[in-house]
Amino acid sequence: MRAIGYFRERKDKMPLAEQSKAFLEFCRRNGYEAAAVFLESTQMPDEVVGFQQLVGFLRNQRQRGFMLVAVPDLAGLGDDLTESARRYFELSSLGASVVTMDDGDDAGTELLTQWAAARKNGRLGERVRAAMRRKAVKGEALGRPPYGYCVGPRRRLQVVPEEGSVVRYIFRLYIKDGLGIRRIARRLNEEALHTRRGGLWSMVTVRDILRNRAYVGTYSRFGVRVPASHPPLISPADFGRVQEQLDQRRPKSVVRETSRFLLSGLAHCGYCGNKMIGVTRRQRWQRRSDGEMRSALYRYYQCESRTNRSLCDYHTRRAEALDDEVQSALVSGQAEMPGSVADDERARVEAQTKKLRDKMRRLDRRLEQYLDAASSGRINDERLRSLGLEVAGEQLSTEEALAERRRLAQQRTSVAERRQRQQDALTRCREQWEQLTFPERYEVLRQLLERVVVRDDGVEVFLRL
Repeated sequence: MRAIGYFRERKDKMPLAEQSKAFLEFCRRNGYEAAAVFLESTQMPDEVVGFQQLVGFLRNQRQRGFMLVAVPDLAGLGDDLTESARRYFELSSLGASVVTMDDGDDAGTELLTQWAAARKNGRLGERVRAAMRRKAVKGEALGRPPYGYCVGPRRRLQVVPEEGSVVRYIFRLYIKDGLGIRRIARRLNEEALHTRRGGLWSMVTVRDILRNRAYVGTYSRFGVRVPASHPPLISPADFGRVQEQLDQRRPKSVVRETSRFLLSGLAHCGYCGNKMIGVTRRQRWQRRSDGEMRSALYRYYQCESRTNRSLCDYHTRRAEALDDEVQSALVSGQAEMPGSVADDERARVEAQTKKLRDKMRRLDRRLEQYLDAASSGRINDERLRSLGLEVAGEQLSTEEALAERRRLAQQRTSVAERRQRQQDALTRCREQWEQLTFPERYEVLRQLLERVVVRDDGVEVFLRL
């Protein structure tokens, strides 16, 4: 078996060189082949992070068989228990077994033991949660009330008349008028019935209302359900009928044919300003002449407002035709330079970075909840591993996106160098387009384009500064 060592500079451990020697001895003693060693030191540049290099190595080695990652102990994975847990599941999701050199056991065993001990010592937090559960049992509202309600006297939910009528309207449209979720969202937006924050309705917000048991008068929080705790807006019979219809309409899971689109993230609808998403569909039909069944694969861009909020008309463009039209506009020089793109780009990167960091914090909280459930016996180890690996997949992709944003934020190239790179990309677009592979075309367009505004009769192409 091939083994990898991962060691961090720590005050309570021997120097990195000594830890590396201990790893080689660990491999010799257990009959492992030492494949690589990754080190993390405070003296290393920010862009050289041992754990990120380890993740990249594992991704490249996944086809070469089972790998083992050895660390001195659980604390060798991260600065705190949550970070250690996150990294343990991230490495596991990449197909590696993580063991501690102290005893050679899987680090997951030590993780659960330490997590249970830490939570046992955190009695104050448990007392707070217990107090909140007692309030929930009494039907006292905790957190933000659902749409249609506000928090009234004795912290009980009470109906907001204007919002309550919208909730009843949504259920009536679904039950009696037979409208689907997308059409309900469109109807509400067309009638200027806004959400609580004055925003537009989407399929998600409508679906959440149709699924929320609070509208039959049942309060649910912290695993506690309190029937008849507040005035209902919907009868239990109507609510049950809606749940049955939602379950029946739920689409069956199918394996979809997926492929990348050149203009993903760049194309915007020229009518509502929202992004256009790439869609791949296979259509089947029977030929009239001989009855033979035929099929074809169609790829096109579609305004995502139509998909989610039903705001926009059915604006679509064939993918190949739109890609060719954008490339032709670049070749013929029909591109416009947007104003203040550099400042806008910087603000956009900062906003995206903040959003990704917020997502990482939410994922960490999810992982902590799963570990709490496992350490208290509410879920077994197998279920914890399944849930932990699911979160780890999202965390790895989020960390990868964060690393890309950091790379963009750290770029300090001059305007002349940036324009030279753009000119080189434009030359490749004009003179070498047919010879470029899909990834090369994808990269060239992102070096050149700020956005593409798509209308039924043409496109506007805006270049990056």
